[in-house]
Amino acid sequence: MSDVVDVPMESLEYRTEVKQLLDILAHSLYTEREIFLRELISNASDALNRVQFEMLTNHEVIDPEAELAIQIEVDPDAKVLTIRDSGIGMNRDELVENLGTIAHSGARTFLQNANQSQNTLEEIIGQFGVGFYSVFMVADEVTVLSRSYRAQDRAARWQSKGDSRFSLSETEKAQRGTEIRIQLKEDAGEFAATWRIENVIKRHSDYVSFPIYVQGKEGEAKVANRRTALWRQAPSKVEAAEYTEFYKQLTFDDADPLLHVHMVADAPASVRSVLFVPARRDRSSLQMRPEYGLRLYSRKVLIQEHNKDLLPEYLRFVEGVVDSEDLPLNVSREMVQSNPVTRQLRKALTNRLLKEFRSLAEEDAEKYIGFWNEFGVFLKEGLASDYASRDSLQELLRFHSTQTGPERWATLKEVAERMQPEQKAIYYILGDSLKSVTRSPHLDYFRKHELEVLYLTDFIDGYMISQLREFEGKPLRNVDDANLELPKDETANAAEKSVEEGPYELLVARVKKVLGDRVREVREGRTLVDSPARLVSAEDDYGRELQYVRRVVEENYVAPAKILEINRHHPIVANLARLISEQGDNKLIDPAIEQLFDNLQLLDGSYQGTAADMVERIQQLMGAALRS
Repeated sequence: MSDVVDVPMESLEYRTEVKQLLDILAHSLYTEREIFLRELISNASDALNRVQFEMLTNHEVIDPEAELAIQIEVDPDAKVLTIRDSGIGMNRDELVENLGTIAHSGARTFLQNANQSQNTLEEIIGQFGVGFYSVFMVADEVTVLSRSYRAQDRAARWQSKGDSRFSLSETEKAQRGTEIRIQLKEDAGEFAATWRIENVIKRHSDYVSFPIYVQGKEGEAKVANRRTALWRQAPSKVEAAEYTEFYKQLTFDDADPLLHVHMVADAPASVRSVLFVPARRDRSSLQMRPEYGLRLYSRKVLIQEHNKDLLPEYLRFVEGVVDSEDLPLNVSREMVQSNPVTRQLRKALTNRLLKEFRSLAEEDAEKYIGFWNEFGVFLKEGLASDYASRDSLQELLRFHSTQTGPERWATLKEVAERMQPEQKAIYYILGDSLKSVTRSPHLDYFRKHELEVLYLTDFIDGYMISQLREFEGKPLRNVDDANLELPKDETANAAEKSVEEGPYELLVARVKKVLGDRVREVREGRTLVDSPARLVSAEDDYGRELQYVRRVVEENYVAPAKILEINRHHPIVANLARLISEQGDNKLIDPAIEQLFDNLQLLDGSYQGTAADMVERIQQLMGAALRS
């Protein structure tokens, strides 16, 4: 216990607006009451850092042999919590300056701005050093006893109940440092229990550099914090197993991380960070952090558990911690203000991660493909949303194609290098699955001429490709574009069966009658080889890539009608035209046209009918086929 002799105290009155200000600080700016302890420990840590620096050059500091530590004592019977440090300490004037700041003229400005928008409040709140006053969330009365490190200074005592008055006096105190005695409110008795204090320390102050001793009324004091922050160590001093252990403690994931990034830099801003990429997108059921976001620290004190501002949203799968002394915070430390330092940190962290992804792809292709299978969809989202990082993200993209098949992957650079001399664009096809796109009639021409086509089968691909219009000066074109400039194929009409002009016109007219406005046009397809027909987008259908996204996110979305192209040299088309010409009233004609159209929609990923209707139609056609 402190050796304290009290003397009569002087009662001082705050300015009239201070009680209102204390109400705001104590009840409006903090979402969790336990934050008060984090603030007091942070202040104590700052005081210890300051005296440690002072002792490097000043040999007249009192109590030079005192342990640099924070001591917390609880008395559950009296509902008293005491926090003591051996830091820099304060004299009477410094107590007034540090604990009376809000009694100055800035309080009125604060209150005036507090009635404006939340954004404005967050911008002005950082100028007030009032984290200490969060203690009144839990305190009926607070007494501060402090002695400066200067031998000539007298100790001082400050006392307040959080109302319009506070008391101040000189006192006697043997030890250097500050002691805060908190008489807890009736409903805050939980903070007079050692287990509760230790829990808060583990959550918010586990990596404070100085030992934090916690002691019950009769128990023995024990250190409650870990002290060593892995991210503030030099990367060369940290073993691989330590990163893995820290990741599992941080995330509750039972698997090792895929990779880690340990970043230490002082420019353009101070940052100490360890970031992790999980091995899987869907992790252990024991994972306790449903929200995404990095843990944000300032001088090893936890400020925010789920910070979403220091990485772009498409990197939300990344776990880890960021510690920066340069990052401005608001008074409650619960919201990082928008400022140039934040933007610099965000850019630095993003660039470093993308660089590590590129290195992984170059050094361990197999491991990178494992990463791509889990998180490639996020990078595609980034390519569509992060213009500044587009070039870097393009290098990270991987695709299956008509050349690679479903077993191998290709980069855009590899695809561009394989382009044929007369090829004018990089081609792609959109669909719901690899199985559907590999059987698409759009690929007839491209297979025949060995032109590579990228398979895009993620729902986000439509959004991505709508933003990625070219690569290294080469445009990317959808193979369902009816106006693709392709060399004429003189052998395309070499099929054995063909449809003469008369029956062909009857076929087109019948198809238009059956399908109606479900198709914009029916015409001959010039690029079809092995397929009877295909659906292509009209020239003015500029949003077709986004149709794949809209089908997922919009309920009851109806895709616009497409152009139906017919291969008049295909046996199915030839037989259907003959049947229309010879038996126009045959009951199989219309079901056959409907089924042909539905087949194309299924392959195209735009089927809007019901399974029951299709089954009934298929059974009708099967019955006719079996009778013939």
